[in-house]
Amino acid sequence: MDKIQVGEVFTISDESGQEMDVEVLASAEVEGISYAAVSFVEDLEEDTEEDIDVFFLKLDEDGDFTPIESEEEFNKVSAVFDNMIEEE
Repeated sequence: MDKIQVGEVFTISDESGQEMDVEVLASAEVEGISYAAVSFVEDLEEDTEEDIDVFFLKLDEDGDFTPIESEEEFNKVSAVFDNMIEEE
């Protein structure tokens, strides 16, 4: 499985097919699954830290990023990233 590189920029498509560049801000492994905290490159260039939207993607078996489907999974992953930030 590929390691997620912090600082890596890649393109995702939203539901309407519009492509946007996102940058990996952090990565973590939760219960054997790799997750990335990402934000839009455009936001990182323009906004202050408080205004940046961060969201989480998981790496599937094929090495593709997919959205987190369940609220339970999201909360678990969110807590891991929150702890990482507090430790810095």
